[in-house]
Amino acid sequence: MIELLRIRNNKEQVAAALLKRNILAEPILNDILLKDSQWRGRKQELDSVLEEANGLAKEIGPLMAKGEHEKANELKSRNVELKSEEATLKAEVDRLEKEINGLLFQLPNTPTEEVKRGNDSNDNEVVYESGVFPDFSFNPKPHWDLAKEKELIDFELGVKVTGAGFPFYRGKGAKLQRALISFFLDEAGKAGYEEFQAPLFVNEASAFGTGQLPDKEGQMYHDDRDDLYLIPTAEVPLTNIFRDVLIPNPSFSYKLCGYTPCFRREAGSYGKDVRGLNRLHQFDKVEIVRIEHPNNTSKALEEMVSHVKGLLEKLELPYRVLRLCGGDMGFASAMTYDFEVYSAAQEKWLEVSSVSRFDTFQSNRLKLRFKDEDKKNRLCHTLNGSALALPRIVAALLENHQQADGTIQIPQVLIPYTHFDVL
Repeated sequence: MIELLRIRNNKEQVAAALLKRNILAEPILNDILLKDSQWRGRKQELDSVLEEANGLAKEIGPLMAKGEHEKANELKSRNVELKSEEATLKAEVDRLEKEINGLLFQLPNTPTEEVKRGNDSNDNEVVYESGVFPDFSFNPKPHWDLAKEKELIDFELGVKVTGAGFPFYRGKGAKLQRALISFFLDEAGKAGYEEFQAPLFVNEASAFGTGQLPDKEGQMYHDDRDDLYLIPTAEVPLTNIFRDVLIPNPSFSYKLCGYTPCFRREAGSYGKDVRGLNRLHQFDKVEIVRIEHPNNTSKALEEMVSHVKGLLEKLELPYRVLRLCGGDMGFASAMTYDFEVYSAAQEKWLEVSSVSRFDTFQSNRLKLRFKDEDKKNRLCHTLNGSALALPRIVAALLENHQQADGTIQIPQVLIPYTHFDVL
């Protein structure tokens, strides 16, 4: 959530930043400031009423003790009037506050200076490329055919038991999944991230805190009876560890990671783009999360990007990094880098990671603060990224590492985890 004080002090700057997302925000910003002015006026009136009422309460007792009952009763009558005024003003203050927050919740995060204005993925910038595309002497097969031939993944069985987007991994396919999860977690541990095993359900406050609500409500699986949400990513429970936390000093940097299954109701478009592992309702992912001092955000983002680069290079996959334009960024993001691996058989790029900084957008919702050098409370910055999401990594590994004899080579870095070097 954008800070109200920032809108008060820099409305034009906020409007210009949101224009990068193609949002003409001036009308809603003006509405917020109008209601904010009304709120401050009513709040001042309420504070005056409370101050007067408290003063009268202190006078009534001594007057009664001195036998000045008539004067004391006059003050009591005035106090009754003040209580009525207090109730009216408090209701008005609460109403205005709710309306202001309702407007603020509609606004996405403001992009950083580096983010360019754009409409969609066609306007994203490729900022880095690495690796060599496989040069096959044969027609490579797509991963769904390879997975079926080698009995690694059973898509039809998943449809039978649950529905589309819920595949079964079996045999060496299941072991490859487990190997990738262990590899990603071990690499995160080496980079200084503390590992957590997080709940797969979160409450409404947690989903709100990281920005999934109200923006992505239709994409989340919800249990009506207990009012709990299945997590779309480990970002949600890991970041919410710090909800309502005041870090006591400015010398902090928290690095967390966790493996979880992830659940997303909206699987996207139909056709070849969702075939096989390209889009699933349930998938596995290792997430990295950072809680940082605002002065360290840029450095932390660079470190996270370098970490994901290292994973893809060790997996021997050609990849590229894109900086998303304003129109293609997530609701809560201030800047996002997407990582895409090249799918040899499909001849297309597949997104496997997003690494984002959120600045104060999440921490403002979370009420996550720290004490600065002047002992003032300031909002922390939050960041997170996929390191990595498994389905499309598996798809790229199967397709890019297939051989002319029909086998699939396992990257050297995974062999200690899989205990086999070929499929």
